Amino acid sequence: MNKTLFSTIVVAISGSDASIMAAKYAILLAKAHKCRLSAVYVVDTATIRQLTLSKIFVQEESKDYEQSLYANGERYLAFAEELAYSKGIAIEREIRAGAIWTEIIKIADEKNADLLVLGGWEKDRHARDIIGHAHREIMINAHCSVLLVKDPKIDHIFKNT
Repeated sequence: MNKTLFSTIVVAISGSDASIMAAKYAILLAKAHKCRLSAVYVVDTATIRQLTLSKIFVQEESKDYEQSLYANGERYLAFAEELAYSKGIAIEREIRAGAIWTEIIKIADEKNADLLVLGGWEKDRHARDIIGHAHREIMINAHCSVLLVKDPKIDHIFKNT
């Protein structure tokens, strides 16, 4: 019996260029392996809560910021869906709220993902930023394989596939 390498892939979308590269990579993998693809965007309410408790945000600001993150998530996921559609791939989209790394692992577990795809660190980002921390926690705690996409040629490959 032949088992495919992947049957379900989850890609984490943050809106960064790196996460869009990861989405393109995941779409091409899903197409090549004929598997399910899900994209998730997490509204980082855990950090918003910390900023509010630390008095960096007032309650009103935190609500406005959270709403803008939901709107951004919808836009980024719609873009990922357009990319997938352009390659003839269906993609499930989901917005979650909570701590980034825990929500990404939860959705990967719920979807029985064989692979979790993340965007690599961008050069202008500090290694200790929120995304960097979330990536490290995901790599340590995920129950499936994790692929960190760093291939700078993915745009060219995506366009020509």
